[in-house]
Amino acid sequence: MSSRSRRVASAVVSLLALTACTTTDAAPAPSSSSFSPSSLSPEAIESAAARPNIVLVLTDDLSKNLVQYMPNVLKLQKEGTTFTNYTVTDSLCCPSRASLFKGQFPHNTGIFKNHGSDGGFKLFHSRGLESSTFATDLQAAGYRTGFFGKYLNEYLPATSFAGGRPYVPPGWDEWVAGGNAYDNFGYALNENGTVKKYGRKPADYLTDVLSAKAADFITTSTSPFMLEISTYAPHAPYTPAPRDAKLFPGLKAPKGPSYDTVPKNAPAWLATHPKLTAAQKSGNDTDFRKRAQSVQSVDRMIGRLRDTLTKTGVADRTVVIFTADNGYHLGEYSLPYGKQTAFDTDVNVPLVVAGHGVRAGQTVEAVVENTDLRPTFADLAGAEPPAEADGSSIRPLLAGETPARWRRAALIEHRDPATDPADPDYERDSINIPPTYDALRTADFTWVQYVDGTREFYDRRTDPHQMRNLAGTLPPARVAELEAAVAAMTKCAGAEACRSAASRIS
Repeated sequence: MSSRSRRVASAVVSLLALTACTTTDAAPAPSSSSFSPSSLSPEAIESAAARPNIVLVLTDDLSKNLVQYMPNVLKLQKEGTTFTNYTVTDSLCCPSRASLFKGQFPHNTGIFKNHGSDGGFKLFHSRGLESSTFATDLQAAGYRTGFFGKYLNEYLPATSFAGGRPYVPPGWDEWVAGGNAYDNFGYALNENGTVKKYGRKPADYLTDVLSAKAADFITTSTSPFMLEISTYAPHAPYTPAPRDAKLFPGLKAPKGPSYDTVPKNAPAWLATHPKLTAAQKSGNDTDFRKRAQSVQSVDRMIGRLRDTLTKTGVADRTVVIFTADNGYHLGEYSLPYGKQTAFDTDVNVPLVVAGHGVRAGQTVEAVVENTDLRPTFADLAGAEPPAEADGSSIRPLLAGETPARWRRAALIEHRDPATDPADPDYERDSINIPPTYDALRTADFTWVQYVDGTREFYDRRTDPHQMRNLAGTLPPARVAELEAAVAAMTKCAGAEACRSAASRIS
């Protein structure tokens, strides 16, 4: 039997012999003792072969202005599809990642922050949200699943429950996850229930370690597989691999129209924001250079993974996705550094997809959100879309088709972590963080409603840098329409209801 036939047969074995997920360890491999590949019809074999492998590369705090320094991502764009209006549900790590895993908005996951009573891994776990994610979907569909890298804030490699082994969430056959490993050196990983510590040698650089393990996962997979590689780069402290630490000498942070400038008619929290100091500007330049250096290892990883797919003969049957949990600002709008705003610097992140069934060299302006990835993965796997998901499959868009009914707006939900010093998310420099808001982002405009009653409206077609807040010029009827749309979207549950709420916005 050829290697391709063995992979197909293994895929069908998995389909016919599903196992239940546990809550403490990865699910056991399905048994194939009673299965004979020769009993399969040609149609069944072809159906199994048509289900593509899925490789998701999720970066941490990666803004669009870093893509230009990533040649393998630029190559991915040429060979695949780029989404210009991909929006995250919150420009904060844990809420965004929860939305990706569940396919749900924060108002349905209940995850609004990185820590505390309304966010973080502990809440995600205690609410039983891990029992139904894109990992459990794909594992149930017969995929071999692997996770490598950063999971959810508060998760630590040694995390365990009721005295058990270090915790592995359900849905994952291969599990390699870190905790507070942002320095990329001197960290620990939970490797399938065993904690392994790494040092500070160049060979210990985390992105490279994840790259090698993910490549090995591809090489050893003999059935349809799905893997997520979730890097810590380029999150602060923006640590580059040692071999990249001297790249881009003299590179400085972009100084576009919004740099160190507050928008006209800015919202109350931003209107009186001071100008950047000389020290902050210098820090921005250093940080941007380090961020560009730190994504070099991510870019090389993408090249290595694609080379591995080619060498193993599955590149033409694999979909590769590159994206980020949220963006990042460095000096824009006079904000020294960070995220959490509704400006495009923070919420509009890269989404590039290439491979099986994906149109090459395509740019899509349709409004897509991270809630769409879970149903997309299910669609690619030939499974029913999860009923609880608020998003919709983008598979038609990947093929160059526009669905008859597609949303007009993405929803962003942010809750203020800065006002209470007892909050685990409290930041002393709280002037950099906006208060609670809900926002709509269409292909044309951004609308923001703050808890203090202030509003923002940016016409991004004529004002792409979001420098003129036009909320005060809108007719009352238009304001009422937008507020009603926000009210509907922040209460929607399920793909049909959320699509309907987002499709009626003009």
